[in-house]
Amino acid sequence: MINVVGLTRDQLAEKMAPYVSQKFRIKQIEEWIYKKQVNNFMEMTNLPQKLREDLSNNFMIGEAIIKDKQVSKDGTKKFLFKFKDLSSVETVLMEYNHGLSICVSTQVGCKMGCVFCNSGSEGFQRNLSSSEIIEQVWQVQRITNKRIGNIVLMGIGEPLDNYDNVMKFIRFVNDESTFNIGIRNITLSTSGIVPAIYKLADEGFGLTLALSLHAAEDEKRREIMPISKRYTVSEIITACKYYVEQTGRRMTIEYTLIKDFNDSEKDAFNLAKALSGLLCNINLIPVNNSFNKELEKSSDKVIEKFQKVLRDIGFTTTIRRELGSDIDAACGQLRKKN
Repeated sequence: MINVVGLTRDQLAEKMAPYVSQKFRIKQIEEWIYKKQVNNFMEMTNLPQKLREDLSNNFMIGEAIIKDKQVSKDGTKKFLFKFKDLSSVETVLMEYNHGLSICVSTQVGCKMGCVFCNSGSEGFQRNLSSSEIIEQVWQVQRITNKRIGNIVLMGIGEPLDNYDNVMKFIRFVNDESTFNIGIRNITLSTSGIVPAIYKLADEGFGLTLALSLHAAEDEKRREIMPISKRYTVSEIITACKYYVEQTGRRMTIEYTLIKDFNDSEKDAFNLAKALSGLLCNINLIPVNNSFNKELEKSSDKVIEKFQKVLRDIGFTTTIRRELGSDIDAACGQLRKKN
């Protein structure tokens, strides 16, 4: 059985050629899958009965199953999807005033090994295919019966370490015949793979690039992010400046605050110095220590002081609103429990 979720129109036409001879039928099938969220060919009532039967016998619409689901009191929903090889990933649906945002995973496990993140605690297994990333969006939209308007590639895995499949995913969800999600409504978060940042800049997408920085000094960053042994902060910021020049898009800098490690006024000034000349917003994130109990959350007073230093220098700086704090909403938590 061939899973059709994530196949382009040309791929659908090729796979279904033995059964579908009229091109307009492919467009009808696409509309049923992506606009009406149907997961059963027999429900496609404008298709001939014989065609519906043939498709049902040879194709499937979606193959991932929901292994677990949690719902927070703030409306955040977390799904654990299991694929045919029994590997699993997490997907989070968040509700904001501006609409629904979905956080998707791009890998099973992660190679980056950041000390504050649970995603790689069980090692790296494999990259997700573009269809497996697409299916996260399709399944959640079908289950909730609500249109998703924003996508963040910020779940399990480093998106730029699965570059080709992530690019296929972005092109697919942006297509008006599928999800029609605007490029400017897609955010990709990276720990800073320098060659891939340059490559992404030259794609011409113009999506929002978010850099997980978390420390402005190389020595300090290496303590919490092993990727820093490959690329210095200066090299990463230079690549980010190239991205901004090529796309005209303001970046987001993610900075997790850890008590007595990177939350002092000096750290704030060092961050401002490192980001000098980069068009960006800064998002301060109180550390979630559910994975590493040795990491303590900075106090509200310290966080606000850190924010003030950056704002006074001229950086637009926000403190991330904590969603799903009463469920296993941080990356890797739900997967590890199962």
